[in-house]
Amino acid sequence: MNRRDLLLTTAASAAINLVAPLPTSAASHAFPYDKKTATINGSDMAYVDIGTGRPVVFLHGNPTSSYLWRNIIPHVSGTHRVIAPDLIGMGDSAKPDISYSYEDHAAHLHGLLDSLDLNDVVLVIHDWGSALGLDWAMQNSARIGAVAFMEAILPPVNPIPSYEAFGEFGEMFKAWRTPGVGEKMILEENMFINVILGHIGVKTPLSPEVLAAYNAPYPTPESRAPVLAWPRQVPFADEPKTVADTVRAYSDWFLASEMPKLMFHVSPGALIPPQAADWLKERLSNLDSINLGEGAHFIQEDYPTEIGTALADWLETH
Repeated sequence: MNRRDLLLTTAASAAINLVAPLPTSAASHAFPYDKKTATINGSDMAYVDIGTGRPVVFLHGNPTSSYLWRNIIPHVSGTHRVIAPDLIGMGDSAKPDISYSYEDHAAHLHGLLDSLDLNDVVLVIHDWGSALGLDWAMQNSARIGAVAFMEAILPPVNPIPSYEAFGEFGEMFKAWRTPGVGEKMILEENMFINVILGHIGVKTPLSPEVLAAYNAPYPTPESRAPVLAWPRQVPFADEPKTVADTVRAYSDWFLASEMPKLMFHVSPGALIPPQAADWLKERLSNLDSINLGEGAHFIQEDYPTEIGTALADWLETH
């Protein structure tokens, strides 16, 4: 089965069974951190908050949680204060009866970050955590000191002009955004976690223990509502327009910023393929760039030591 066929399947469990057995990632599955909670807009948000010193805020995207950063946090927590939230409806955060729009997520995450009264913040961002994080950074620029990013929602890929412009992934997003079809694929068949995160989005398939940890917050179709809502927020052809406008605004701000930046990228990647990495290298000032090699989207699972070590070294010099 080739990559495109696996992407387009509507039966996640069947798709996994059709993939030839491969060695699974050796990254540790343990999550040795207790979480705090804060009530934001009436709902509890869970977050890791350990260490002391300059705050380093790790922001995840879909369909992960602070668990994504479990093998990277130890490289930083000995010298910095590490904060790693679970987005609302994800991880150990509450699952209120909301639409899980971008605006819902921003209201909760930005509210949490504001409540922590942080200054000289270093953001470490991925996927939707990059959009939420850069949006917050733009609105609180005096409180931001540096940004490290990977597989982020940035130009030249985003906003995406059309489904066709996103290649094989555009077909998948179109299916996820089709009423009834997306519900079957993501809510009922749990494709986003078991196939996209578990196999397609990583160089080495996730171990059963790691996949079980990612699935733990989503035991029922109803609990996966945030996982379905996120791909419907990706700005294709300016829809949703509010999200497209937000991406453009924070991208303009980020491109003009002189703050230190660190980019991790892989090949072929998804949101930052090689040609996009080159585009960003040409336009972002004060940028350090690290090519990790072969990879897809959830690069924290394939390169935790490389990311953690490089991040710690970069923080020491910035």
